[in-house]
Amino acid sequence: MSAPLEDIKVLEVDNYMAAPSAAAILADMGADVLKIEPITGDPMRGLSRPLRVESNFAEYDLQFDVDNRGKRSAAIALDKPKGQALVQRLAQDADVFLCNLLAQRQQRFGLNPETLFAANPRLVHATLTGYGTTGPDAWRPGYDVTAFFGRSGLSDAMREGVDGVVPRAGVAQGDHTTGLALVAAILAALRLAERTGEGQVLETSLYETAVWTQASELTVTATDKAPVRRRARHEALTPMTNRYPCGDGKWVVLNMLDSGAWERLCRAIGREDWLADERYVTGRDRYRRMPELVDGIDATLSAKARDEWGAVFDEHGVIWGPVLGLHEVVDDPHADAIGLFPELQHPELGTYRTVNAPMRFQSADVRPRGPAPTVGEHTEQILREAGLSQPEIQALFDDGIVK
Repeated sequence: MSAPLEDIKVLEVDNYMAAPSAAAILADMGADVLKIEPITGDPMRGLSRPLRVESNFAEYDLQFDVDNRGKRSAAIALDKPKGQALVQRLAQDADVFLCNLLAQRQQRFGLNPETLFAANPRLVHATLTGYGTTGPDAWRPGYDVTAFFGRSGLSDAMREGVDGVVPRAGVAQGDHTTGLALVAAILAALRLAERTGEGQVLETSLYETAVWTQASELTVTATDKAPVRRRARHEALTPMTNRYPCGDGKWVVLNMLDSGAWERLCRAIGREDWLADERYVTGRDRYRRMPELVDGIDATLSAKARDEWGAVFDEHGVIWGPVLGLHEVVDDPHADAIGLFPELQHPELGTYRTVNAPMRFQSADVRPRGPAPTVGEHTEQILREAGLSQPEIQALFDDGIVK
């Protein structure tokens, strides 16, 4: 079984999580991904949350690994002209150049589209930044907490009620979402370059991607300019689209908008008396009495644990989902059934679990292909493939241009 991108070479100059996550997915699809790192390595290395159990992987950087698995690493000093010339040489036979440097830094290091197109006019030049390469804030560094969650309005939209605190952003959620957008753009650009024989320049940003994730709300707000009301649980529009705690302290979320939803919910939780209660006949009636209804559902659900209620909801056709902790997700039977946490083999430490990209192919070899490389693990191999002689390679090592 062949891999979709097994004939594609990706040259990657980036760091941290967003752009590297896109390159990791391209590697999963079979691309040969060459990660160009500083001599000191990607600054993301060593920042992983430590394991809370004894393991061979206690000192291994699992968070770095998931965004850099299956790649090859060359450590090159981009602040030196010889290092810049070396990357430009590597770009000559690359299909994709993937970067997260701001436009000024691309220009400074000779990695801007015009310079690389001189070396390879068929190159797909892909950039991921915080805010894009044009506009008044193109210069501004951006992380997912600031550009994806904060500036886009997403953090504000997730606050609970009018005065709710800004929620904590999950680690790299914006990075990985934007990485998916970059993968989609790169695949389209490769197809276009194949058709036209011409190179392509493309970009995405954390800010733009976050705005797109809220397009359903923002397409209205773009016209009326009105703040979207942040509704607390007791202010929900309907009790059938809300979240509730169960008897074991775990939560469920409901999402039902059809005309029979109210009846199914009442019968599932044993409150058929509400169906005949004149206070709750219409949706408007229920909305006016939302605080008492939410309190009543809370009290009713306190009688059983979350998973017990789940079985009851399924029996009555209630559309629901458990609010799982991350430690529950990794043991979710459904995740296991669809292969969401495949195993990889580290050559020294043994077997460990990683996370699959959110796509599956029936007749193509798409999978994580191995652990992340160490800093400069493949420098010499990559330089030999680029046609450098052994004396040339040794001189680069001696001069501190590569590691």
